[in-house]
Amino acid sequence: MRALFGPGGNSLSFYASGKKSTVDAPKWIADFGLDCYEYQAGKGLFGSDETFKKIGDEAKKNNIRMSLHAPYYISLSGIEEEKRLKSVDYILKSVRAAELMNAELIVIHTGSASKISREAAVELAKDTISKALEAVDGTNVTLALETMGKLNQLGTLEEVLEICSIDKRLCPVVDFGHLNARNIGNYFVTTDDYRRVFNLIAEKLGDKYADTLHCHFSKIEFTNSGEKKHLTFEDTVFGPPFEPLMEAIYKENVSPRIICESDGTMAEDALAMKNYYNSLFN
Repeated sequence: MRALFGPGGNSLSFYASGKKSTVDAPKWIADFGLDCYEYQAGKGLFGSDETFKKIGDEAKKNNIRMSLHAPYYISLSGIEEEKRLKSVDYILKSVRAAELMNAELIVIHTGSASKISREAAVELAKDTISKALEAVDGTNVTLALETMGKLNQLGTLEEVLEICSIDKRLCPVVDFGHLNARNIGNYFVTTDDYRRVFNLIAEKLGDKYADTLHCHFSKIEFTNSGEKKHLTFEDTVFGPPFEPLMEAIYKENVSPRIICESDGTMAEDALAMKNYYNSLFN
């Protein structure tokens, strides 16, 4: 089994082709030569159940693997308990939408660590996600926790793995651009820099979590505070480079799903990664 590649959301070229509805996205993505799609609900879940089901039906018809990015306002580590526990409801709604879309996992932001210690934030996140697991018990949708790009956010790779370790139904989402940005660049340069991520996940959670890792990738501009904004592959300043990641995936013989979150060129840049990756087998 090989790695899968696809966009997070709809590229500018999707709309330039005359498409208006995300219901059309799975076929467009398949025709583009890609394998998967992440539905973006960062600003909230505004679609109807009927629309979500149509997207799922189209994805199944076109052999596109689905995931869903849950709302950004979810905060597992919020210090106000009432607001924090509302995140459980948002996760439950995201899971229901994901089920309609045939999405296998939802991507969740872990929250902030700016007003309390990082250790306290991790403990709050563990409590919130445990309650979320109880609320969605019985679903086949995996709750997936993302590494984050700003220094004041909870979400180093080590923090995400610690939270995921509390239940086998949780898995990490490694955003390589975020990790590069929060480390103020040059974090991923060589193939071995990327390989260490897969090796750490295998060590902490088990081989299957590394083998089927859900990833985000884009080049990201950063400041001394971490992530500033997403860029395209035309960027030559901030990085990180994608080629060593493709080589790491090939050498480790793993089969991750790579969701590209470039600024407006998600499909094009995802295809560039897929083509480079496939060339390594020749």
